[in-house]
Amino acid sequence: MATHPSLLVSDAVAASLARRGIHYGWAVAAVTFLTMLVTAGAVGAPGVLILPLQREFGWDTATIGSALAVRLLLFGLMGPFAAALMNRYGPRRIVLLALALIAGGLLASLGMREVWQLVLLWGVVVGVGTGLTALVLGATVATRWFSHRRGLVVGLLTASSATGQLVVLPLLAALTEALGWRAALLVICGLLLTAGLGVLALMRDRPEDLGLVPYGETAPAGPGAIGSQATGAIAGGAIAALREAAAARVFWVLFATFFICGASTNGLIQTHFIPLCADYGIGPVQGASVLAVMGVFDFIGTVASGWLSDRYDNRWLLFWYYGLRGLSLMFLPFSDFSFVGLSLFAVFYGLDWIATVPPTVRLTAARFGRERANLVFGWVFAGHQLGAATIAYGAGLSRAELASYLPAFFAAGALCLIAALLILTLGRPVAGQASAPRQAAAARPARA
Repeated sequence: MATHPSLLVSDAVAASLARRGIHYGWAVAAVTFLTMLVTAGAVGAPGVLILPLQREFGWDTATIGSALAVRLLLFGLMGPFAAALMNRYGPRRIVLLALALIAGGLLASLGMREVWQLVLLWGVVVGVGTGLTALVLGATVATRWFSHRRGLVVGLLTASSATGQLVVLPLLAALTEALGWRAALLVICGLLLTAGLGVLALMRDRPEDLGLVPYGETAPAGPGAIGSQATGAIAGGAIAALREAAAARVFWVLFATFFICGASTNGLIQTHFIPLCADYGIGPVQGASVLAVMGVFDFIGTVASGWLSDRYDNRWLLFWYYGLRGLSLMFLPFSDFSFVGLSLFAVFYGLDWIATVPPTVRLTAARFGRERANLVFGWVFAGHQLGAATIAYGAGLSRAELASYLPAFFAAGALCLIAALLILTLGRPVAGQASAPRQAAAARPARA
């Protein structure tokens, strides 16, 4: 039984839920939902602050975009190492560390004056902190705590991440206009503190910590790669997972399609949509409100995607998601940025904002096994953020050199159509396939 004071609350809540027949995994999922929502708000905040930084410091879009590209790049590259750290030290400690890093970086940036400070604080510090709580956290919680309803849980946690980036933006935009960008950052720090208190009180690392099994199972899981990874080197575990995954073609297909996913979401819409709207005479609050509408429909679409991914062929789900997203991005330049046009785009694109994650997580787990799923998905997610960083900089460069964002939107739409076709090159997952490569590897004689 846990005796540390910070664990007493979770022990009491677990006992109370057990008396009501509710698995404690739902409490862990709830606090993870809050954490990912708040940290995603911190990820999305710079999209609101590009214009205020330009006015105050005279930095151009490409300069600010370079710092945001560093943030997005680290946000993704931290994924596999975050998974290894969680396997070694547990999600609870890593999440608390991440929240402290994000809040520290944002607080320190209140006094920044030079571009290098922007790159260091918003790029490196916030990039590392948010990378520790990216979609890999949701994948880790879902695979550790849930056997049944895993796709639904991934959908809910993914929706919290994307929705947090979008729904918080109107609040930040209004605060920025009324009180300045520093006041908006202080609000984000307050939300990070709230999430940290929730994690401290309720987050537990594994069901076994409370004498439970994952939701939907009746017997404890046997020892596997997660346990052995806990005693291994952090970087070595992440690199070993990459070496194993890189031998499979499915990994590269998922990596490439997720690269396109990141380019067409975080790197483009999240980062540059508000400045794009400004080019057409739409103010920051109104532009952020369009993003909020996307966030509402994203929540619906991503949760529905999680439900669908438990029931239907995930390849065909991804085909439709990428194809429809590509068409919506190509439609935007022809919307005239009218109320009706932007509303149609917000609904159409919002339903598909990040609905790609639940099927991608399930395909990863099906091919590489539950024990390695979070590590391999961490590398797939790194591809997502490489794509985001590439277009975050590229779109800013397009705006600076060509005085238009539209070439970047057409390029992202075309890439999505390519991703839709690429995902169909995968074969249908076969039951038990995930363990086959590992069994084969174990059967091979050791080499010197």
